[in-house]
Amino acid sequence: MPELPESDLADTVLARLTEAYASAADPVRAVSAAAYMKNIAPFLGMPTAERRALSRTVLAGTPRPDEADCTAIALRCWELPEREYQYFAADYLRRHVKRCSSRFLPVARHLVVTRSWWDTVDTLAAHVVGPLVAADPRLAAAMDAWIADDDLWIARTALLHQLRYKEATDTERLFGYCLRQAGHPDFFIRKAIGWALREYAKTDPDAVRSFVESARERLAPLSVREALKNI
Repeated sequence: MPELPESDLADTVLARLTEAYASAADPVRAVSAAAYMKNIAPFLGMPTAERRALSRTVLAGTPRPDEADCTAIALRCWELPEREYQYFAADYLRRHVKRCSSRFLPVARHLVVTRSWWDTVDTLAAHVVGPLVAADPRLAAAMDAWIADDDLWIARTALLHQLRYKEATDTERLFGYCLRQAGHPDFFIRKAIGWALREYAKTDPDAVRSFVESARERLAPLSVREALKNI
């Protein structure tokens, strides 16, 4: 686990957050929410709209964070048992990722591999790791290592980190990563390949169509269907 920095802002936010979220808990809804998410964690049972409204109240009047604040808030939220606290942290990082440098990548990796499921991993991939790599292209080398990682959530993050890049997408990496994991047996990797390709097809459908046709024998049918869904 990365070192947990001291942060007065994190102290304030966590005190407010745990009080506000706990007061809005719905035990009945929590059971169904946990079941929907395959019981990867307990839930408080708050609808997304209500949770985000509470989050705005929690953050009202707080200053913009620095990287240490972001690290402390994220790590402390990840230590709490209920899943909504991880959602809060992921949303917070998404909002303030520009306050973080390339040194934040190991923290992001820890969050990806801890209590891993698509609900947090996908936000971290597209809205935290992706912007970090875009801001410091040297981190692309880390993505080259992540795509070969044995942890499927790290590999999925590498596949999805360019999801919002549009014209700035490194197509050689995108297509190379898809081929690197084309034979992966897990649904979440095969789905991620298709999703990454489908999203880039909004920018360059011809390139995606050409790639899929050339790699059809290697790609899983799920990946092909997802990639070509809108073209």
